[in-house]
Amino acid sequence: MARFTFRLPDIGEGIAEAEIVAWHVKVGDRVEEDQQVADMMTDKATVEMESPVSGTVVELAGEVGDQVPIGSALLVIETDAAEEAAPPPDPKAEEVEEQIEAETPGVEEILPGTGRGTIGEADGGGGAPQATPVEESPLHQPAAGPPPRAGEELEHRHVLASPAVRARARDLGIDLAQVKADGDRIRHADLDAYLRYGSGEGYHAPHASHAREDEPVKVIGMRRRIAENMAASKRHIPHFTYVEEIDVTALEDMRADLNANRGNRPKLTMLPFLIVAICRTIPVFPMINARYDDETGVVTRHGRVHLGMATQTDAGLMVPVIRDAQDRNVWQLAAEITRLAEAARTGKAKSEELSGSTLTVTSLGPLGGIATTPVINRPEVAIIGPNKIVERPVFRGDDIVRAKLMNLSISCDHRVVDGWDAASYVQAVKKLLETPVLLFAE
Repeated sequence: MARFTFRLPDIGEGIAEAEIVAWHVKVGDRVEEDQQVADMMTDKATVEMESPVSGTVVELAGEVGDQVPIGSALLVIETDAAEEAAPPPDPKAEEVEEQIEAETPGVEEILPGTGRGTIGEADGGGGAPQATPVEESPLHQPAAGPPPRAGEELEHRHVLASPAVRARARDLGIDLAQVKADGDRIRHADLDAYLRYGSGEGYHAPHASHAREDEPVKVIGMRRRIAENMAASKRHIPHFTYVEEIDVTALEDMRADLNANRGNRPKLTMLPFLIVAICRTIPVFPMINARYDDETGVVTRHGRVHLGMATQTDAGLMVPVIRDAQDRNVWQLAAEITRLAEAARTGKAKSEELSGSTLTVTSLGPLGGIATTPVINRPEVAIIGPNKIVERPVFRGDDIVRAKLMNLSISCDHRVVDGWDAASYVQAVKKLLETPVLLFAE
């Protein structure tokens, strides 16, 4: 029998470490070669780790949410191969692991008796011993007394309450024998109910509480990345938001006509039209389609529009990128939007499809609200957010007509984009959306 240490490989793009977002095996499990053992998340995407050998898992690197440096041990597998068959460890990775072991306490030091193998245990250790559950002896269980007889005085029944509850009742001058417990013992909530509803014959127990227990949720994986990115964006970028109302009545009529005659082409939403309008106006306002490097103080105004599309998934908010959006028509944009959204929601989006955006659009669709103040996708300098379309009466000359209106929000980096520029840009987009035939004019 031999032990094979599977070290986290270099997953590219200069990544120094990756986060464990899921284990698919546990200590003691049998794994086969090429079987998926863990999901690791980088700054760009989630990568599936597959076992290079067959055997039994004896050690794991850590818990979900832990960061593992590239080259460090991810898990140890006991194989049937001879000891010398295992490839020699990478000296640099060995150095990194030894430093980590010297500076980081093992799981046993933090949670004694967990029984889970951790990287750094002696080979013969086999993990910390499992704690043996001990059944509660009937001798340690409180004897169940006879039920109170009808008419028995309350003060004669045995009262169960914690010392803190007893002390509070004493301070309030409450006789615990007069308090009804919603359970096996009197708690602070029962004292509150007693004070709220009164004592004596006028007292009645409240209805059972519908409150749920507090639920601690560890911030890991995509949610951690979102938290870090949003915090960095708000910390480094002085945001300002401009909102404009747009009459999309004519555009919605055109969209309905195109959908009615689309044939086998994808159904059009508002988003492809908005993207065309965004791309048509960028050449006049190049400061909107830019990225700002804080460290060098350089703003790069991009000639191509690689449009980020904020997409809600079960794992959190992801931003797949529509490459060269300026060269696509509404039908091509609709197809690419559908493809990228599906890839993001199913976790199949590739790393290159989730990076490199120069400008981002974020839309909540029918839930868009009246106005939004979107957070910039750093290091970009602007983000655009269409809101929901509503029907309202408007004046056209002396007439009152029904119109479909939509607010359009834009948040900008005030270090790069002035308020006048942002307002002028949105006005240019508004002109195209309110006169939609211009979207198709060369």
